[in-house]
Amino acid sequence: MKKQSLKPGNKVPVSGQYEIIGPRGGKTGEEITGVKGKILPPTPKPGSKYELADKTK
Repeated sequence: MKKQSLKPGNKVPVSGQYEIIGPRGGKTGEEITGVKGKILPPTPKPGSKYELADKTK
């Protein structure tokens, strides 16, 4: 199953750690904490997205 990619400005569907995925689909190793219902912040590079890395328990 492919992970769902979220764009900056989208609402966070599930609280947890979100990894920044580069414009060409590579992992950056950088993560942010997303809180359900809040808006995802801008990424460092245009075209980057977020993927849920670790859901909050």
